[in-house]
Amino acid sequence: MKKSDRTTNEMKFYSEDEALDEVLGTKGTPLREQYESEVNFFMIGEAIRQARLSKNLTQEQLGEMIGVKRAQVSRIEKGRNLTLTTISRIFKSMNIPTWLHMSGIGKVAL
Repeated sequence: MKKSDRTTNEMKFYSEDEALDEVLGTKGTPLREQYESEVNFFMIGEAIRQARLSKNLTQEQLGEMIGVKRAQVSRIEKGRNLTLTTISRIFKSMNIPTWLHMSGIGKVAL
């Protein structure tokens, strides 16, 4: 048995990268790039959601602060309709430095 084969009772365990390579293709392939981009957008949306909740704001209140409807805030928090301008407006409206929340996300394709 090779050292890289991590087996227990004939069951092989895969790392996240190994599983993604198998299902979506290796890094750099179109499907894998699309997946990783969507994950990054979701992480930004979740950071926005957490920031909003930490300020005890509803989606409607945040929407009023940045000039959009509650449904748009919901889409943003799910990682949809994100632009650098929108992200900046949201964090600026809540007095949160953008770099603080973006720093842990890594490479983000916006």
